[in-house]
Amino acid sequence: MNRRIIMIALGALVTGALALVYAEGDKGTLQRISADSSASDVAVTGATQAAPQAGAPQVLYDFNALPDPVKRMLTSIAGAAESGNIEAMRTVFESNELKPMVTTSFVDDPIAFWKKASADGTGRDVLAAMLNVLSSGYVRMGKGQDEIFVWPYFAETDLAKLTPAQEVELYRIVPPELALAMKKSGKYSYYRLGVSPTGVWQYFLQ
Repeated sequence: MNRRIIMIALGALVTGALALVYAEGDKGTLQRISADSSASDVAVTGATQAAPQAGAPQVLYDFNALPDPVKRMLTSIAGAAESGNIEAMRTVFESNELKPMVTTSFVDDPIAFWKKASADGTGRDVLAAMLNVLSSGYVRMGKGQDEIFVWPYFAETDLAKLTPAQEVELYRIVPPELALAMKKSGKYSYYRLGVSPTGVWQYFLQ
């Protein structure tokens, strides 16, 4: 069965351009490609950019529009997640100014927390959730020191007002039962990921 995978370009080290695109494939691997910096994900993949809700932040899909530090952090996160070994995230933590929040209370070892929270104790379903979340559109929230890029955009969207296309995108991220409950409440309650403009991974939590 084909499944969606996220591809992050590392060819930018040579070309100076990065693009985050989606693809359908039968191999669950993270592929790295180079792309022209002027091409957006919408243009490359044919995805339809979500129309903004009244009063809601603009939904963005263009990886090239992100600050370079954010691109580098997302590449590190996605690379570690794609490896299937959650211990690879320790290297990402070391490159970060702090350990990302994984719950509302302090957790000294995020990896141990994720393993305990995972279905099989390995944390692989958590890694899959990271890739799924990053495959969605994102929003830019706050200003100045409080500014942050948030995935998926559903975290800052009224789920009771989704378009049919947005509902399909939501189902690609969360299980149907949970998606239905969230649409009923209007609030997103699954994993979300935040990175500051300086490339600091702030959180990945539910």
